[in-house]
Amino acid sequence: MIRIALLGCGRIGQVHARTLKALDAAQVTAVSDFLPEAAQRLAATLGAEARETAAIIASDDVDAVVIGTPTDTHYDLIHAAAKAGKAIFCEKPVDLSSDRIGDCIRAVEQAGVPFMTAFNRRFDPSFATLQGRIAAGDIGDVELVTILSRDPSPPPAEYIKSSGGIFRDMMIHDFDMARFLLGEEPVEVHAMGSVLVDPAIGEAGDVDTAAVMLRTASGKICQISNSRRATYGYDQRIEVHGSKGLLRAENKLENTVELATEAGFARAPALNFFLERYEDAYRREMEHFITALSKGTPVSPSITDGLKAQLLADAASTSLQSGKPVAL
Repeated sequence: MIRIALLGCGRIGQVHARTLKALDAAQVTAVSDFLPEAAQRLAATLGAEARETAAIIASDDVDAVVIGTPTDTHYDLIHAAAKAGKAIFCEKPVDLSSDRIGDCIRAVEQAGVPFMTAFNRRFDPSFATLQGRIAAGDIGDVELVTILSRDPSPPPAEYIKSSGGIFRDMMIHDFDMARFLLGEEPVEVHAMGSVLVDPAIGEAGDVDTAAVMLRTASGKICQISNSRRATYGYDQRIEVHGSKGLLRAENKLENTVELATEAGFARAPALNFFLERYEDAYRREMEHFITALSKGTPVSPSITDGLKAQLLADAASTSLQSGKPVAL
């Protein structure tokens, strides 16, 4: 039995709590949150205790922590948990600074504890199947990867000021997916961006519409496009073109019913919220973490994967500001 503590009882903490409650190999023993009443409510649903974070990390009845707190708290929590010998599951981004992520890597390696960066999209059934079929050689050598990611509506401008911007809080998932699908590291990044959705996002120092081109040493190309607005739902699509064919993962719709009339064909809209779209992925990533701890096998994505995605986000930001490609 892996004894888990949830640090952060907000939206994502509640998602992980539901998964952990259903797993025979895991037990949530403690939870904490900046808001004590939030911790108490979630603890009551799990049969766990609401405690102070420092007390949880020092507890003997906790084997691993799930960090679902704001990004600016991750650094200190990672260092404290690693020093206490706890396995760590951490939401992305690990930190907004690549240098600070490097510090976290050193702390984790020195402590010798497992660390999983929560890039949940690797565990989406469709995306995971697509990557598996690439690895099996179904489309030969990968030549061109296209990743589309568009949110139904923009976040508040206040969120932008602390999120690190579109490359670090939104496209970070797509940078990891690009590495997952390309099979080799990008060596060049070229970014473009505009403010087309909400002027307040521009006033906060960010863009709301962005496109990035990645190139690997062998010449493979990945195109990523992000928008903070999609009037038709949560748009998440991938296409991979190879020397022998093409693989495609489409949007997840509210239902699979299609209407055909003389006016044409009509389908249901895409799911409108990321928690619904990636419900299976969130469950599967936590199952992977618990299984790896139970069997003593490596966890993936690792903290190094978190750093490499962050370095791509850094390069994209630099490229956007300079208007030129950035070599890695």
